[in-house]
Amino acid sequence: MAGVLKKTTYLTGLAVAKNPHHEEDIGTLENKIGCGQVEELIIQAENELLLTRKMLGWKPWEPLVQEPPPNQWKWPM
Repeated sequence: MAGVLKKTTYLTGLAVAKNPHHEEDIGTLENKIGCGQVEELIIQAENELLLTRKMLGWKPWEPLVQEPPPNQWKWPM
């Protein structure tokens, strides 16, 4: 695999990933995905993983402990 191709992400506080993917042309990968630089994608994936771990504790798929008040989601209140 080729070494790091870029020197900076041009985003404050976001370092260049040393081994972001097994594909040699990271630019092609970024264009294919179309959601930013590969370093941004890595951060997003890590955040999603943290959220899934939190949701395991929250168990949002289980029924509510008590029913919500009537008209809770109506606007204006």
